[in-house]
Amino acid sequence: MKDKRILYVSSEVVPYLPETEISSMSFEAPRMVNKQGGQIRIFMPRFGNINERRHQLHEVIRLSGINLVINDMDMPLIIKVASIPKERIQVYFIDNEEYFKRKATLTDENGSLFPDNDERAIFFAKGVIETVKKLNWAPDIIHVNGWLASLLPLYLKEFYKTEPLFTESKIVTSVYNQNFEGSLDKDMKKKVSFDGLDEEAIKPLSEPNYTNLMKIAIDNSDAVIKGSEVLPKELDSYIDGLDKPTLGYHSPEEFAEPYSEFYTNSVLQ
Repeated sequence: MKDKRILYVSSEVVPYLPETEISSMSFEAPRMVNKQGGQIRIFMPRFGNINERRHQLHEVIRLSGINLVINDMDMPLIIKVASIPKERIQVYFIDNEEYFKRKATLTDENGSLFPDNDERAIFFAKGVIETVKKLNWAPDIIHVNGWLASLLPLYLKEFYKTEPLFTESKIVTSVYNQNFEGSLDKDMKKKVSFDGLDEEAIKPLSEPNYTNLMKIAIDNSDAVIKGSEVLPKELDSYIDGLDKPTLGYHSPEEFAEPYSEFYTNSVLQ
């Protein structure tokens, strides 16, 4: 992986949020690439329950200050950054007062999904891409983790398809068993179509449930990884029927070699 550039886009990363399959792999995979001499960038949302003082987050003024249009509304983009202790790894945080100030991640104290999670997903996808453009950092691989990041492959393939920075970038999506009940806002498809995305490509968003969000991510990716040993049956079958490189589940103890080989021999070929 020496000198390869890999962009990790994740809904959660340890040590900033509690340990889950997604947050652990979103730390372990970049650390593995970093140790092998690759270049990495990690992006995640700046949820309000992340302790900024403890983790020493600070705003990057030169990257902040642009507005993203979400459903015909101008939403200011704030970029913060922190370093993972002892790892010499920087993490970029996508922030906005309206979407990410609340002291929780994806659900309220009753476990109900926040009604604007659809807009937060759109904002996160566009915010990551616009920031990487400002960094002028062309990734060889973009590795997506978690359903809140699931729109990023779609936006790269449709909204940003003429952006030269990503012409050679390959997209990998990891699919996990961390799903949600019900669906996001029923108008999500309309909000995404405001950006002029292809109607056929966003068809699954007519019912924006977990399975359909992940199908959109998978359809717009170049390769797929099974991030959990057991996946929802429909998604598991969907992945098995793909005509694109796929990697089966590997535990955190044994993932390093298979991931490295998959990146090099399947994704980048």
